[in-house]
Amino acid sequence: MSSWHRLGTTAELEARVPFAVKLDRYEIAVFSYEGHLRAISNTCNHHGGPLSEGRVHGEFVMCPWHGWEYSLLTGKGPEGYGEDAAAVFAVEERPDGVYVQTPPVTPRKVIRHEPHPLLRKVGRPAGSPPRVLGIATTAMDEGNPRFSTSDALLEHAMQHAKAGLHADTQHIRLRDLRFRPCEGNYSKASHACTWPCAITERDPEDQLTAVYEGLVNWADVVLVSTPIRWGNASSLYYKMAERLNCIQNQITTHNRVLIKHKVAAFIITGGQDNIQGVAGSMFTFWSELGFVFPPFPFIAHSRGWDAEDMQNNVRQVKMSEALREASQELVTRAVDFWKVLDHHKDDLDKPMERAGRKANPVLAPEEATV
Repeated sequence: MSSWHRLGTTAELEARVPFAVKLDRYEIAVFSYEGHLRAISNTCNHHGGPLSEGRVHGEFVMCPWHGWEYSLLTGKGPEGYGEDAAAVFAVEERPDGVYVQTPPVTPRKVIRHEPHPLLRKVGRPAGSPPRVLGIATTAMDEGNPRFSTSDALLEHAMQHAKAGLHADTQHIRLRDLRFRPCEGNYSKASHACTWPCAITERDPEDQLTAVYEGLVNWADVVLVSTPIRWGNASSLYYKMAERLNCIQNQITTHNRVLIKHKVAAFIITGGQDNIQGVAGSMFTFWSELGFVFPPFPFIAHSRGWDAEDMQNNVRQVKMSEALREASQELVTRAVDFWKVLDHHKDDLDKPMERAGRKANPVLAPEEATV
């Protein structure tokens, strides 16, 4: 049975638009377009973003969270964007005010899309070898290559993982990937930062998918190498780390831990000091994602703040058998520690909740009101 609801006078509403109102069980967004008031669902089909807070261009409103668009006239997206549609509500401007009718005159339409590849977890056969992922974060112009001390030690570790430990290995150099910076969806609303990352969902050209797949679905052990740049990890490391907020945020907003019983270890080198500061920052971040660490979980090399002769720093690393052995011992400790965790995973695999924060579950898009 339909009902008409008075919202106010035309002048009152024109001064307020855009705005959201709840009528019966419906969340409705009201806009002004071509001299008339229009009403559509306030809930984006994608992840429930508030359309009333979106930017209007032409007849379309763009969701402020992830950029999905809906016509204020039909509820549909732009041409070529599929059959998804927001609900549209009838609006009448009468002598005594403006009325909106419920239920909608055209219903919400949600098309079931194939799940993103990152959501399709594949089981691994029992007894399969450990999987070791190496991530090198040195920035470099490939047209003008140079020797990277952190890259070199990571390569030694990965070679040992494959040949000496008989592990499956993947080696990612961030400088080979083209990926966009984090767009700060968490700052729009905590629930706007999603898994998979909204950038990865929208942009098939973004290449950070390989890192997401490796960390969440594939790897058992992750080795991250970084140079020291002005007392910190590399800029590429931080560019990647910002994009990994979508993993950690699942814990705080959905109580969904994506990374369990995985081991991380680090290789840190540079001509400047502050090794402990860089390591401490990395431990904090990777533990927030869900990783655990073996005994003696990093190796490092630095000749100190005043060692400006970088060619000697490079020469030392190239010649150091001790550092090569240390890289091999690091990956061995990490793999051995993972084997312990894997052996006891049934005992360890209990629901985990991050201490200090309560998860705030939200409705899946298909469960949200129109």
